[in-house]
Amino acid sequence: MPDHLHVLFTLGGKISLADCLRLFKGRLSPALRAHRLAWQDGYHEHRMRPEEDRLPVFLYIFLNPYRAKLISVSEKWPGYFCAVEDWGWFGGLTNADVPYPKWLG
Repeated sequence: MPDHLHVLFTLGGKISLADCLRLFKGRLSPALRAHRLAWQDGYHEHRMRPEEDRLPVFLYIFLNPYRAKLISVSEKWPGYFCAVEDWGWFGGLTNADVPYPKWLG
């Protein structure tokens, strides 16, 4: 998305969510500053339990730019990244890497 970011990742037992986000934002800050951008204060987070289904979250993130009408349903959103191990199960659920039109109806 042009004005916000959705991230879904798995935490290990060694670092808290707050520390993980602090490190993530810290690593990206130089690139943002180079473009005269900065992180907005605050963030919304939702910690999923291990037994929760991740598919609705993947779909929400995947469909967000299409629902916002930032891109045609026939185009692949260039800002979407999915880890290889997750794309292995999620990619097969898509219509050649784009959403099925019925998903947006």
